[in-house]
Amino acid sequence: MLEIPLSSAVLQRNKSMSKGECFSREFQEIHMPLWVFFHLVGCFLLSTRAANSKHHWLGSDLIMLSHECPKVHMVFPVCIFLLSSSVNACVDVVLSGVKLLEALGLEPGDRKNHAVLNSRQDLKEAFAHFMEKGAAAERFFSNAESFHRIARIASEYPGAQLYVGGNAALIGQKLATNPDLKILLCGPVGPKLHELLDDNVVVPPESMQERDEFHLILEYQAGEEWGQVRAPNANRFIFSHDLSNGALNMLEVFVSSLDEFQPDLVVLSGLHMMEGQSKEMRQRRLMEAVASISDIPTDIPIHLELASMTDQDFMSNIMHQVFPLVNSIGLNEQELLFLTQSASGPHASLASWSGVPDVGVVSDILFWILKEHGKTTERASDLTRIHFHTLAYHILVTVDGYWGNQVAAVAAGARAAGTQACATETIDTSKVFLKAPLEFVTSQIEAPSKISLNPDEPVVHWHREGISFHFTPVLVCKDPVRTVGLGDAISAEGLLYSEVYPQ
Repeated sequence: MLEIPLSSAVLQRNKSMSKGECFSREFQEIHMPLWVFFHLVGCFLLSTRAANSKHHWLGSDLIMLSHECPKVHMVFPVCIFLLSSSVNACVDVVLSGVKLLEALGLEPGDRKNHAVLNSRQDLKEAFAHFMEKGAAAERFFSNAESFHRIARIASEYPGAQLYVGGNAALIGQKLATNPDLKILLCGPVGPKLHELLDDNVVVPPESMQERDEFHLILEYQAGEEWGQVRAPNANRFIFSHDLSNGALNMLEVFVSSLDEFQPDLVVLSGLHMMEGQSKEMRQRRLMEAVASISDIPTDIPIHLELASMTDQDFMSNIMHQVFPLVNSIGLNEQELLFLTQSASGPHASLASWSGVPDVGVVSDILFWILKEHGKTTERASDLTRIHFHTLAYHILVTVDGYWGNQVAAVAAGARAAGTQACATETIDTSKVFLKAPLEFVTSQIEAPSKISLNPDEPVVHWHREGISFHFTPVLVCKDPVRTVGLGDAISAEGLLYSEVYPQ
């Protein structure tokens, strides 16, 4: 790579891109606020670093750390990148969970986790269970008639808002805000969802359907109370009766569209929605999904976004059958813990997180995933990257030699978490706080390193047997305007700032 001096005001890139689609152009700049940690100011200074033509860039140039604090810039290449996003899409109905339950005439009572919701009683118990933990969760509501009655009450409730929903659609919608990206979205798209989508999102005719799929997003704020339950932090509980996404109806449409669209990146999600299907149907569709994913050309990076699940056998099947076919996965702390429990991995005996997830425990599980299911010289797997996010911090883990620009990618994801939660264009330091541990160890199994956060270098790096870890704290929004879709926004920004080394 050619490094241009940091003082240079003009950002330039090598004249050729990996797919030969982008020619010599200048870079545009967007400003990024300085980050504030404790009572000190640290800042990200982006380098004016050019990409070698053999590298495949999914987004912008490199962020570097500096002790100085001049104006900070982020950069994007001015050329079109094509991204395909599949397979789940819906309309999110977002409203206060407590107020909806009250509108349904439900009183606070027992707190109980349900793998599937069969009644309003199950709904209130599961909502209270996860609200008490402050943990995100998603469940299938089995009774169609009851769900549609609840959905009608929710959509008509004063203050309820309709948004683009579904992990694939949310990631696509987030990336579509960059005018230099064109998104192909293959999912069940009804009239309302089509109206909500960005103009940069292309929907093939085969994906259009007469009726939208609705997911109900029940949000709660930090400190909010319902009966004896008090939420430790803001989060949401999601439920739906979504058969189109659950059957992965658009998967074949998606794969057949790739030849014409010629994407630079594929984003997959929605496998968790199959939990609403019978076990036989679920296994059949998973096998068909594996066959379809296998048909995607190997030179196109694939990112898989996970979501809340309850069936350990199904999670184990995804890990063994799908993980080797994708290059990257994104997940949060609940999904990470469920994953290791499903496969008897490290720290599988841990029933749940207590407060902020221990960095050493998280690091051990992430390391195990890439060591056991990632790419090695002996294993035919493409998995080389994991983007982990929890409220207080993010970790980007990569197998050496396959990804670059990790500092920029993990920092951009953390920035997205703060701005989207607070609904601000830039980080407003009066609206955020630091929740990450100021000191931590990098493993609870092997001889660990002890790390203390330095506000002048907010992205911390360590290395373990050919695997790199990049950690950054998150500036957490004090009073989040919206919690749903944060994980998808984080993954989208991380991908946009990532660099793939073609093999």
